[in-house]
Amino acid sequence: MGLGSSIGRMEYVIRGQRVDEWREVKELRLAGLLDEAAPIAFLETYENALARPDAFWQERAERAAAGVEVKGFVAEDGDGRWVGSVTVLVEVPGGAVEFASQAKVPQGHLVGVYIRPEARGAGLGEKLFAAAMEWAFALEEPRLERVRLYVHERNGRAETLYRRCGFVRTGHTLPADVGGLEVEMAVERP
Repeated sequence: MGLGSSIGRMEYVIRGQRVDEWREVKELRLAGLLDEAAPIAFLETYENALARPDAFWQERAERAAAGVEVKGFVAEDGDGRWVGSVTVLVEVPGGAVEFASQAKVPQGHLVGVYIRPEARGAGLGEKLFAAAMEWAFALEEPRLERVRLYVHERNGRAETLYRRCGFVRTGHTLPADVGGLEVEMAVERP
């Protein structure tokens, strides 16, 4: 069941991603990769993503819908069109590293944050993050101690959203592939 919210005059539903929604996963990801902030916000290019076979997108949707090591959340408008998404990766010490550094404690890692321009600025990002963090902190095994993310030091728009959602800089940074630094931000378990 999804969480409904009315922002402005538009009605949105925030919910977990479903396994059969690979076409929507692909379409929203490609839209995000065309965004002006994409070079500093995402680790892949539009061209690389576009060239991926359907099987890649099907597997990605299946993993994010399962909610075991990964859980995807989406925001839909009143017509069922996806207007935003965020994905939670579950990271444990000694586990696989998808991005950045090895987890020192069980934690969530938010990735794939994107909100279409027409849906920005009205609180939708906060609602997506609330759903993702509620799921992450409700896990019993592993019990996550924090949720982190990385933001490029020049992506002020994204960092502003993350701060509104309670994330603070941890002091840990990584060199970004596009120059500059990726800054770790985190929220500790409430």
